[in-house]
Amino acid sequence: MSLTPLSVGNWLKSTVARLQGASESPQLDAEILLHTITGIPRAMAYARPEQLLTQEQLEDLQLVINRRVTGEPMAYITGMQEFWSMPLKVSRAVLIPRPETELLVERALELIPLEESSRVLDLGTGSGAVALAIALARPHAKVTAVDVSHDALKIARDNLHSVGVHNLDLRLSDWFSALAGRTFDVIVGNPPYVAANDPDLSPHVVEFEPGNAVVAGPTGLEAVERITAAAPLYLSGSGTLALEHGWRQAEDVRALLVRAGFSRVRSHRDLAGHERVTEGRWE
Repeated sequence: MSLTPLSVGNWLKSTVARLQGASESPQLDAEILLHTITGIPRAMAYARPEQLLTQEQLEDLQLVINRRVTGEPMAYITGMQEFWSMPLKVSRAVLIPRPETELLVERALELIPLEESSRVLDLGTGSGAVALAIALARPHAKVTAVDVSHDALKIARDNLHSVGVHNLDLRLSDWFSALAGRTFDVIVGNPPYVAANDPDLSPHVVEFEPGNAVVAGPTGLEAVERITAAAPLYLSGSGTLALEHGWRQAEDVRALLVRAGFSRVRSHRDLAGHERVTEGRWE
């Protein structure tokens, strides 16, 4: 069945109206989806609003708008998400990289020397966002990134090739399981840290993002407990472990690090003022 012919301008107007309530940024979403499907730049859409969309374009646009109306994140619809100024491929096999995770990268870069060789491990790398940002900013570092998901590692490898770094090694591993005998100067991770019945957990996250990258278990601290208990075996002398966690978990994470024998334990605040990354040194 053919669709009613529509100009770019009229399509944008009707789509913005349809996305009201389904998106916090309906205008921007409509512009991005128009560009994703048709290749029409956002500026051109307003310079030539009378341009007619083809039947094929209208059909493809209808499909992606339907997905957005159901709450599917824009990153999964477009297949891309920017992180640390890098355009990264994403799919529903990986967690969407979020701005607050850039704090974990910032802390890692403070701990890793710019001009010296160091060994860095990223646990649960997903799309590879954190590991790629570190490898790009610290070319002398030897970065290893692990994930338990084959599908996630496929996405990370695609991003590795597109970013073009040469100091990152991707490996299949359930946390430290494939790293016997290896030690690192800095270990970072953004493990799952949400409790299974957390009332603040968005239903869209539950529906669309990989559950094993979001929910840790009944308390939300299960993955952090595993990592803090095992990490000392994989840290060099004076090595540091830094973990992202929930904005209300800093006190509990600090306690876990102290219990595991870490010193100089401290938490760092994100731009919203929440303690989101906690680190400790193994000495």
